[in-house]
Amino acid sequence: MLRVLGRLILLGLVLGAGLMAYGYHWLNSPLQLPPEGIGYQLERGQSLSHVTADLAQREVLKHPRALSLYAQLIDRTRVHAGEYQLEPGLTPQGLLTQLVEGDVILHQVTLIEGWTYQQALEALHAEPTVDAKLIGLSESEQLQRLGLDLAHPEGWFFPDTYRYVRGTTDVALLRRAHAAMDRQLQALWETRATGLPYDSPYEALIMASIIERETGATWERKEIAGVFVRRLQRGMRLQTDPTVIYGMGDRYEGNLSRRDLRTPSDYNTYTISGLPPTPIALPGRGALEAAMNPAEGTALYFVAKGDGTHVFSDTLEAHNRAVREYQLRRREDYRSTPPAAREN
Repeated sequence: MLRVLGRLILLGLVLGAGLMAYGYHWLNSPLQLPPEGIGYQLERGQSLSHVTADLAQREVLKHPRALSLYAQLIDRTRVHAGEYQLEPGLTPQGLLTQLVEGDVILHQVTLIEGWTYQQALEALHAEPTVDAKLIGLSESEQLQRLGLDLAHPEGWFFPDTYRYVRGTTDVALLRRAHAAMDRQLQALWETRATGLPYDSPYEALIMASIIERETGATWERKEIAGVFVRRLQRGMRLQTDPTVIYGMGDRYEGNLSRRDLRTPSDYNTYTISGLPPTPIALPGRGALEAAMNPAEGTALYFVAKGDGTHVFSDTLEAHNRAVREYQLRRREDYRSTPPAAREN
């Protein structure tokens, strides 16, 4: 009897060792995936057992219950919802690690410096992986949905590249962009130059948006900021075309006429004194820095040369000469931004 019992124990040990060896081999053997791999969407609320059963039905994974039991044994059953890419060579062990660690596909969207809020919103809604919640809402309704206590959304979202998982809402992405802008604005406000004609960070944001739209030449931003600051300090009007264009909205068709410059609006800085009531675009870090720390100098005017850069002048007489040279005799390849600059 003892001899039989001993043989049974030995047989059990052998079988157990064999099962362990097979289990180890199976856990580290590739899944049955096609050469291009497959995408897999794990929805919120779905469990590891759901994944294993689903992949077994697709003939990708053998022994689905075994993987679930193994996960319970090592206490790794909590998986993350999201979009996964299962690549050839992936093993059951690797699959479990990927699901538990939430190694999901990350998409990205870029908000461009100088875009308007509406352009940024359209860019988000052009991404099929973004869950659009703001479509069809008015601006005030959008701000309410975003949970932002703002009178106007323009300028308040930092232009940058944002990575996200499929199904992220436009609300979540814009909240991230707003938080980023708020951090940038507050940090730079603390390091601003003395004597600037701004009563609040918001006024600096408005100035930064104008600087952003005035030039694509990054090295000119602080010099342009200096011109605008000196004009405000002397009580001169800013007289900057981008504010007029913004105020015209859909009426702008590519060219400004003298009539446009003389038509009063809240944003026409040829007819109003000081800053416009809101930003006119999303300013980037460089424009914010320029607004907070403009270059010193004496220039009060500038005019576009047509190659994306500007001529700066101290006097109206010199400015008028530059206008005659570069504006009234425009070259055929005239452009207001450098060839390497982004198109807005």
